[in-house]
Amino acid sequence: MKYTVADKFLTYVQIDTQADPMSQSFPSSEKQKVLTHLLCEELNALNIQYTTNDAGYIYASIPSNIETNVPNIFFCAHLDTAPDCSGTGVRPLVHSNYQGQDITLPDDPTIVITPQQFPNLKDKIGHDIVTASGLTLLGSDDKSGVAIIMDVLHQLTNHPEIPHGVVKALFTTDEEIGKGVAKVDLGLLDASFGYTLDSGDLGCFEDENFSANSLKLTINGVSAHPGYAKGAMENAIKIASEIIASLPKLSLSPETTEKKEGFIHPTKIQGGLESAVVDFILRDFETSKLDEYAEIIKQKTEDVLTAYPNSGYNIEVKVQYRNMKDVLNDHPYVSELALSAMKNVGVKPVYGSIRGGTDGAALSHMGLPCPNLFAGEQAIHSKYE
Repeated sequence: MKYTVADKFLTYVQIDTQADPMSQSFPSSEKQKVLTHLLCEELNALNIQYTTNDAGYIYASIPSNIETNVPNIFFCAHLDTAPDCSGTGVRPLVHSNYQGQDITLPDDPTIVITPQQFPNLKDKIGHDIVTASGLTLLGSDDKSGVAIIMDVLHQLTNHPEIPHGVVKALFTTDEEIGKGVAKVDLGLLDASFGYTLDSGDLGCFEDENFSANSLKLTINGVSAHPGYAKGAMENAIKIASEIIASLPKLSLSPETTEKKEGFIHPTKIQGGLESAVVDFILRDFETSKLDEYAEIIKQKTEDVLTAYPNSGYNIEVKVQYRNMKDVLNDHPYVSELALSAMKNVGVKPVYGSIRGGTDGAALSHMGLPCPNLFAGEQAIHSKYE
């Protein structure tokens, strides 16, 4: 059996599929569909039935080759890469037979990947390591998942002696900006449950993730001519800055939390003297705590505004995604099946929690239980990937 996953991965990462968080189109960047078209060509070559849509999604299906009636299963990965780091001109490098050394990336020698910084490398002696060249991210998140699924389809098609039920594949766009299943058609997918392949080291299994809300805080200050502002001006920029400065510094922030700890994170501030807007994201594994975090912002705002009696505020909260665990608790067999499969091939499961969201979380809450499986990703969204 000749595996094609590495060759596919090295091809896919060279296609720029970076999502655009400022765009209102689907997909947010047309270049994502370049990879859509390539995958469709590969599916055609394999004579695999598929369909696609204007958002660049692909739904592929391989029929069952067994007489037993078993549920339809799907595997999911996203085509886009994160806007956090450039995805243009990715030059993948294969470091063959890795021996534990530091890896200096040639296009920017200041980027050095060390086993001290990334301890998982210590377990990869003798393996081949793939990195970018130092100027971009690699795109393993989630082109590693894409490559794995495409190789699965390749193997099942070329080896009919492998027994299986109906196997579905779903490739999405814009996952990195929270819109990964915004255009999904569950009827077209036609599956009972599935798995995203969008995680880390060998054996990693994740069946829970952050619940997430966004919060927009608008401060309405009082404008006045700066030459005659004494006793009149209430500067919305300064008010917003005081509110941000009053938030907890040693807890409830991304830079001071880990594991199951949640946070309040201001992501953008904009405006002027009379009005300023601060965008926040709220994250926690316990959904109920998101309301507590919103209340903290409200109380901090009201405390600051006691010194600005003529100013006001408005808070708008929106649901982003929810913890898949809330759904998977009612469908334990989905997790048990994946864990049993790992053990059957000698892979030790490593339980983890996602400090973020996935397409699987959204799909779970749409009625399709969908935990997350390992795909070999490390140092995602960065030049160290």
